[in-house]
Amino acid sequence: MTLAQELTLATKVRADFPILHQQVNGYPLVYFDNAATSQKPRAVLDALMHYYGQDNANVHRGVHALSARATDAYENARDKVAAFVKAASRDEIVFTRNASEAINLVAYAWGMSQLQPGDEIILSVMEHHSNLVPWQFVAQRTGAVLKYVGLTATEEFDLDQFRQLLSDKTKLVTVNHISNTLGCLNPVPEIIALAHQFGAKVLIDACQSAPHMPLDVQALDCDWLVASAHKMCGPTGIGFLYGKLDLLQAMPPFLGGGEMIADVFLDHSTYAELPHKFEAGTPAIAEAIALGAAVDYLSAIGMDKIADYEHELTAYLYQALNKIPHLRLYGPQPKADGSGRAALATFTVDGVHAQDLSTLLDQSGIAIRSGHHCTQPLHRILEAASTARASLYFYNTKEEIDTFVATLKDTIDFFGSVFDDED
Repeated sequence: MTLAQELTLATKVRADFPILHQQVNGYPLVYFDNAATSQKPRAVLDALMHYYGQDNANVHRGVHALSARATDAYENARDKVAAFVKAASRDEIVFTRNASEAINLVAYAWGMSQLQPGDEIILSVMEHHSNLVPWQFVAQRTGAVLKYVGLTATEEFDLDQFRQLLSDKTKLVTVNHISNTLGCLNPVPEIIALAHQFGAKVLIDACQSAPHMPLDVQALDCDWLVASAHKMCGPTGIGFLYGKLDLLQAMPPFLGGGEMIADVFLDHSTYAELPHKFEAGTPAIAEAIALGAAVDYLSAIGMDKIADYEHELTAYLYQALNKIPHLRLYGPQPKADGSGRAALATFTVDGVHAQDLSTLLDQSGIAIRSGHHCTQPLHRILEAASTARASLYFYNTKEEIDTFVATLKDTIDFFGSVFDDED
């Protein structure tokens, strides 16, 4: 497939995203902040409006028509997510507020009850704070020890060091599938297989992979996997946890309240069956339904097709960025066809603060992100106080990359002239 052929995909789907058709500061919007959150197609917006306009009622609690329709739509969304990640059972999908809550669910419901002093948890130095801070809580309260996998010379997951860290003390390995900063595609199948040889459980943070590539939790054999809807064309305020059925059954509830109970007495309670045991209180009904619509939308396009297109955009982006003087890219280079990493580029420019770059690009209608991207420990290792990040999705185009690169060059030249004047 050629880039020109695949661009018809972006051209076709862009009409589905109302937000993309606007001007910012007098320029057409170029939205390159997709690793932070994606934009929403009309099908998702319509699903939200339909629920509130036609079916608004609480789920699982009423026999009237509106409640029945709301419950059906909510539970159908669970079926869609289960099929999307190829779970063996719909009961293995738990709706949460976001991926952060999903990780905390495992940390508190499994980690706090299963880990003992001296047990080891292996993470990588590239983890998002959401997959780092909860395990610090667990370590502080249980006496478990955190171990970290570092980076290779190409700023990827050091699989050799990981092998050396594994031992009979290893009880959990929790890593991201794709780094939101380095963009590297971590060797998750190998990580899971090696961890399981030592009897360790494995949690995969799929926030940056679920929107961009096919997932098969059964083939991966991960014990848990988490993702957020808002990064995969869905709404904010909802994510999901996949967990193997036997593990979820053995884990105690995370939160108490309505929905998660079977029977309540004054001195004790019994708990609902999966997955409701972990969904206390009125859930994010509209958001779950809209997540189901997002899954339908992505599935109709095809995750393989999305991945292939993004590979070609990645190759095109890196070919251009590699030619810019004084620009330092972080993470591995893509393969010739653009595969092998995510469709994002994190970078710094000598002598220019990332926030200044982002601010001036915004004045030309280009949205990128600057900062530490919730990976402060990684940035300390990289010796970068702040980086800029341009992240693409399947609705972005080659023409947008051209605009971004040209404006970035102009911005760098502007700062260069300012510095020259100061000298």
